[in-house]
Amino acid sequence: MTDQTALIHQLDTFLSEFGQLNIAHKQYGNNYDEMEKKIGEFTAFILDKKNEEEWEQIERQNDVDLAKRVAELREQSAYCVWAMEKYRAIELQKDRQGIADYFHNIEACIETEFGSFEITSDSKVLMIGAGAFPMTPLLIANTTGAEVVGIDIDPEAIYLAKTVVNMLGKNAKITIDASTIDQIAFTREATHIVFASTIKEKFDLLTQLHPLTNKDVVVAMRYGNSFKSLFNYPLQDIDRSLWKIVRQVSQPDHVFDVALYKKG
Repeated sequence: MTDQTALIHQLDTFLSEFGQLNIAHKQYGNNYDEMEKKIGEFTAFILDKKNEEEWEQIERQNDVDLAKRVAELREQSAYCVWAMEKYRAIELQKDRQGIADYFHNIEACIETEFGSFEITSDSKVLMIGAGAFPMTPLLIANTTGAEVVGIDIDPEAIYLAKTVVNMLGKNAKITIDASTIDQIAFTREATHIVFASTIKEKFDLLTQLHPLTNKDVVVAMRYGNSFKSLFNYPLQDIDRSLWKIVRQVSQPDHVFDVALYKKG
């Protein structure tokens, strides 16, 4: 078996395992330890430089069937992360401290996300796709003193996120809201906007944001191209008269990279 064949076999194995875990979760909801372990294994797999090199060779083949499997793997792993965020929020209430490697990796990413576009105590940050365990709003608000609003479309995630914020961000300026970007007044006030990497429609939302935001807003779009696209939605072309990339933050040791946009 060649290295490339072995890599594809491993992708299929992850796809099967995530699928089985997610089905079991929907039916029984009691397999979080297995999900946590698999997320950690997948994170390590994505960050393995040897795997990345092999993937670059595979991508050149433009295999349509493989591309479909990759898209499905992205969906299945994203569902698992979504479930694990809820689990982490619930376990926090039980005073459980251990978390998957994935969450440690995400927390490390946040610190350098905006690069030179510094967040200060005067900043207003909108997090699109806050999730059930709103790590980004918590870290930004607790570290910088900025006002942060996190939004999400999942009612259960909103409920759990508010609980987590009440426990870990009591003195921070954090609001968790179920509103969409066009419904919340804070969108027009935001100086910085962050997109979660697992939001499928994030580039449609970026287009929608143009008339809703101030002229100086900075948008951090989390993404994953090439090998990282197995775990994140990749960059897409967008009308440059609306938004232009002013910086790309490559993070070789983290599960996603960041593109910073400003208005065109």
